Amino acid sequence: MGEPSKGKREPARPGPLRSLASKFSFFSATLVFWVVATMLAYDLRQDSFGGGKAFLMLAIVVLVSAAISRFTTRLLGRPLALLQQGLAAVENGRLAPIEVSRTGDEIEYLGESFNRMIQAMAASQKQISEHQELLEKRIQERTAELEKVMRAAQEANQAKSDFLANISHELRTPMNGVIGMLDIVLGHKLAPEQMEQLQTAQSCAYSLLALLNDILDLSKIEAGKMSLEKIPFSARLVLDDCIKANLPKAASNSVELRSEVAPDVPKEIIGDPLRFRQILSNLINNAVKFTEHGTVVARIGGTFQPQGGFMLEFSVHDTGSGIPADKLLHIFDKFSQADGSVSRKYGGTGLGLAITKKLAAMHNGEIHVESELGQGSTFVVTLPFDVGDGGQPRVTDSLTANGSKPAPGLARILVVEDNPVNQRVVTAVLTKRGYSLELAGDGREALSKLEQHGDFDLVLMDVQMPALDGLEATRIIRKDARWQAIPILAMTAHAMTGDKERCLEAGMNGYISKPVQPEHLLNIVDEYLVQKTV
Repeated sequence: MGEPSKGKREPARPGPLRSLASKFSFFSATLVFWVVATMLAYDLRQDSFGGGKAFLMLAIVVLVSAAISRFTTRLLGRPLALLQQGLAAVENGRLAPIEVSRTGDEIEYLGESFNRMIQAMAASQKQISEHQELLEKRIQERTAELEKVMRAAQEANQAKSDFLANISHELRTPMNGVIGMLDIVLGHKLAPEQMEQLQTAQSCAYSLLALLNDILDLSKIEAGKMSLEKIPFSARLVLDDCIKANLPKAASNSVELRSEVAPDVPKEIIGDPLRFRQILSNLINNAVKFTEHGTVVARIGGTFQPQGGFMLEFSVHDTGSGIPADKLLHIFDKFSQADGSVSRKYGGTGLGLAITKKLAAMHNGEIHVESELGQGSTFVVTLPFDVGDGGQPRVTDSLTANGSKPAPGLARILVVEDNPVNQRVVTAVLTKRGYSLELAGDGREALSKLEQHGDFDLVLMDVQMPALDGLEATRIIRKDARWQAIPILAMTAHAMTGDKERCLEAGMNGYISKPVQPEHLLNIVDEYLVQKTV
């Protein structure tokens, strides 16, 4: 047998012997029978009992009982049965008026009351249904509007990404020429006044490049398109590089700039050295910029975690102007600085700290600041890292395994670049090192050069070019067995997230973003030529 239902139990419906009319008929018949039985018992006691009288009395009992049963069934049982059927129909969801017997008594009144209640329920249900239909219609309309807004937002975001990619390329291309030419000219002997003027122009160009990088980085972070690498690097070396880069500015401000590294900091940690350098550089640069005639101390320490890894703590303390208490809460907001005089006196857009905070959050770390007006500030960043194995560093400079430089006179490089200014910059940098160059203005010309002179040791490939772009040209090159071993380096002004991955996917070996710094270009070219010859 199955288990009894645990749901709501339906009320039992009265059977034939349990209806009110049956009970009343039974009671009336029993009462009449008792009266007749009493009369017959009295006759027996008085010795006046007769068979005819007894039969007559029993017939009267039967007739009276039948009359009472019919009366109660007609006037009480049937109206109640109709009322019961109507209520059962309502219970099943059919809100139709029930049939009411015109008895002129309480039963008729009860039936009419139920009908009024049913009418009210039907009207309420109709209103609820209409409201539900209206609500569903509004939901559909709102959903359609939301989908329209989402599509517009996606289109706007895509337009923003396209704009950033295009503006990045359009700005970096001429800046590559400006910075490259300034570097080349500064490499010659110049009069002191000319040297100072060109160094000022170079400083302005690098400031403009830093601003462009900040805007692009912030856009990539907010769009969720920035990812972190996980490679081994030395926190000590990154800190040393940041200190060296800020020493000239510190000297001009009469600031003592020094660094301290705790002895228990691992020699090698696993993370993104570029973004770690960006965090350190932003904080050190800010401290030096806002400190006059004081001290800036950058410290790296931390603790090993019980579950593994190292919680690195980097702090920068300065004796500068400090930050007002009411500005501390907003110091990490975009385009926020302590006050309007800061941007007028020191320059900048207020993006550095906003980017630093977002980069710290991407590392699952934190940043906070303590400052007192006129007494200086202390910025502290905590970042979790995995610990490296401390093995031998990768080959990242231009030395071979035996410590010698590659022989530049024997290396032939194909430079694929459509911009004449960039061609002159790259030519000047590489020919000064002694490399032999061949120039191509687009991908088709590059393929033609390879067909004519297929013994190139390396190809520097621009990405955005007319006729045949660098990505498609690289795919064609990689399909030919003769050229599969030639290193191809992307040299492009595209610097958005995914650009590097697309270059590598097309078959390129490395990626150099414009504007290209001469020393960086030479190091990368030397590295790949070394790897090719080792």
